[in-house]
Amino acid sequence: LSSPIPNSRRPNSRNLMNKVKLDSFYTAVNGISMHARVSAEALPKDASVVILVHGLVVSSRHMIPTAELLAPDYKVYAPDLPGYGESDKPLGILELSELADALCRWMDAVGLEKATMLGNSFGCQIIVEFAVRYPTRIDRAILQGPTTDRHARTLPQQLFRFLLDSPNEDPKLGAIVSYDYWLAGLPRIVRTIQICLEDRIEEKLPYVCVPTLVVRGKLDPLVPQKWAEEVTSLLPQGKLAVIPGVGHTPNYSAPLELARVAKGFIHATEPDLDGKGKSHANTLQ
Repeated sequence: LSSPIPNSRRPNSRNLMNKVKLDSFYTAVNGISMHARVSAEALPKDASVVILVHGLVVSSRHMIPTAELLAPDYKVYAPDLPGYGESDKPLGILELSELADALCRWMDAVGLEKATMLGNSFGCQIIVEFAVRYPTRIDRAILQGPTTDRHARTLPQQLFRFLLDSPNEDPKLGAIVSYDYWLAGLPRIVRTIQICLEDRIEEKLPYVCVPTLVVRGKLDPLVPQKWAEEVTSLLPQGKLAVIPGVGHTPNYSAPLELARVAKGFIHATEPDLDGKGKSHANTLQ
């Protein structure tokens, strides 16, 4: 980030290399069993809470590598939203607003008042919806690879970009994605993709009134630089970070780089959660 981080608040560089294993637990939320992964590390009571929001049709499995790197410093939670991963599969497929509502109800059930939220891809759309609906429940947002680029909001365009991105990702990611898609089932896959394409995220971004970091992998074809800059410019308190040599899914394929950027942003914004400064041109090269 181009804005310096005071030494007293710099993330522990040693912790960036440390990993903390996660525990699994289930919580009943309005009759639905929701699965989540949570850091088991003993931390101070005032440690910041970070919720990781998974992407399109997948689950918190997608977020494990980043969660393990953030867990030494933060209380980390990575839920499976209803219909995905190890959570119950409601008969009705939840719309975007309902996914945001479910996330808020889950926070109520586990006793989380507020949190920093970090999402990948479609997870960014859920976070933006959440921030607009529940502005007092979010401290800051990290939108990594925010979809969907309004200049390419068709299924053929997105599939083509997805194929272009495949060589940029960890080969093990394919098996995880396939398993999560199998768990979700075809009707949920189809409707979730439709929801992703129908959502006009750009219309909601001006109402996200918390410090927000947009993170783009420099090799990411799903989130071109032009779209990342447009997303950032629409945010009242937006900053942009670009990670070299990374594609669409650094949360799995390049977690060390994403954790470094995320920790820097969290520490840099701790004194200014109530501020209204804006710097959307900052870019990590």
